[in-house]
Amino acid sequence: MSFIKKPFKKFREGAVKETDQYIDLGDMTFEDVPTTLGTGVKSMVKVAEVYRYEDINELTAHVYNGNILIVDYNSIANDELALKRITNELKSVARDTGGDVAGIGKGILIATPGGVKVDRHKLRGSY
Repeated sequence: MSFIKKPFKKFREGAVKETDQYIDLGDMTFEDVPTTLGTGVKSMVKVAEVYRYEDINELTAHVYNGNILIVDYNSIANDELALKRITNELKSVARDTGGDVAGIGKGILIATPGGVKVDRHKLRGSY
């Protein structure tokens, strides 16, 4: 039995310590990544999650402001009425701005402002 106890001797002696400290990655700054957007940035890609139809009203403002909006609707995927209303609202925003709306994955839509179109053909890498 002594051969089993030897590998675990380090753990009993306190070689591994548990800490309650966490690192907040949002507060970290990196040298090679600018902390501000800079003057050359015209639009951003915004990622949003929709839990109910009423959430979409504040999200469409981002598309009107020229940003690209990626919407995760997995939380309401079973509610067909809310999903239809959300897609109609995004289509209306795309029509108003001259942009585009497309499904890019299971439970994910993308809405773009004017001047940005979504290519419906997937690019595939080689095996």
